[in-house]
Formats: sequence, C-alpha cells, structure tokens
Amino acid sequence: MAKIIGITGGIASGKSTVTKFLRQEGYKVVDADALVHKLQNPGERLYRILVEHFGQEIILENSSLNRPLLAKRMFSNPSELEWSKETQGKVIREELAILRDQLAQTEDVFFMDIPLLFEQGYDSWFDETWLVYVNRDVQLERLMRRDQISKEAAESRLNSQWPLERKISLASHSLDNNGNQEQLIAQVVQLLDEMCL
Repeated sequence: MAKIIGITGGIASGKSTVTKFLRQEGYKVVDADALVHKLQNPGERLYRILVEHFGQEIILENSSLNRPLLAKRMFSNPSELEWSKETQGKVIREELAILRDQLAQTEDVFFMDIPLLFEQGYDSWFDETWLVYVNRDVQLERLMRRDQISKEAAESRLNSQWPLERKISLASHSLDNNGNQEQLIAQVVQLLDEMCL
C-alpha cells in the first residue's frame, strides 16, 4: 500500500523549494499547478471551459490563454473566482485522482503538491499532510517580488486562500520557511528520516 503525502502552503510560501528537493531525492511529486497549466493548453479540457465562459478576448494571438488577464478577471470578481474554483476544481480533482491511482500502483511513497489542499477537501486523500508555513508579511513581500505585482494585487491573491495560520492545526506537520532554504530543507530531511524509521 503506497504512502501518499500531501504538500500544501500558500502562494509564495516555498512549496516549490520542498518539491524540487523531493524530486532530487528520487521521489515522485504530482504538481497540481503544473497539471492545471497542462489542462489550460489550447484544446485541453480547462482551456475549452474557460474560453466558453470568458469569451475569445482571453485568447492571445498564439492561441494560448492570456493568464494575466484571466487572473485579473477572477481575482477582481468574487463570483468569477467562485465559479472558477467550482468548475475548474471538479476537472482538476478528476485528473489528480487518475494520477494518484496510477502512482499508487508503482510507488511506495509519493507526494502531491496541492495549493488548495484543505480549502477544497483533499485532506482525506493523504496519510500525512505537510504545510510549508511562512509569516504573512514575508509571504506578501515574496509574492510581490516573485510576480512583480503591486501590494494591492498581492493582497488580493493572498485573500483568495485561507490564511496559513488556519491550516497549521489541520496539517500533520508544519515546515517553517521564515528562514533560509537550508533551514527549510533540513526540516524536510528530518521528516523523511522519521518516515523511514
């Protein structure tokens, strides 16, 4: 029976640092965001749904989605954000379930990186959940720097997710990423060591 571990956090909390390290260590990691991007490629399931809902103006000349415009449309309108979470969420859950079931046949341990793991009720899928935690002011600063966006835009994105404080009590383990990368990786190594005992 495969052990399945869910990894979550918030925008710019440091999940990608953790998952990159896990892959380097030879573990399989399903990345929900990468799956979403794939499903939003021209002709794919989410692409068709989004174009049908928002219209042709969200398509760039090269046929791909205008992601900044799409993000602006969704994050500036609560009802559109709700529609997106519900409609895209259903398709993403179906596709993630297929990947999960395939890996459960071949891996002893694998990870699934799902940003909205608790918000969308994925926690029942996992034997353990790891939360990458960072203080909100650090998260805000990292998000503004990473995405080159204003404080107002960054706040809007952070407000679309549960605060990380709310997730701490729900997670099996919290990884504190208020320090540097070495400190974060040391915590991951410790959890992997404990898992192997």
